[in-house]
Amino acid sequence: MIITRTSHLTGNTNVMELPITQSQLDAWVDGELIQNVMPHLSVDEREFIISGVTPAEWNSMFGEEV
Repeated sequence: MIITRTSHLTGNTNVMELPITQSQLDAWVDGELIQNVMPHLSVDEREFIISGVTPAEWNSMFGEEV
């Protein structure tokens, strides 16, 4: 599924293709915890769905993990 989100950090509109279904997205929107509904996604992918922030934006703002 192609997900489009506006980044809470930069205001940029970002797009990511993720292996999720509409029913998974609906369950999260309806209040289920994202890690329970989409456990197969990486932390970065789940963060993108929640906040629209891409890994590149995160690293640019806060640096890479050590």
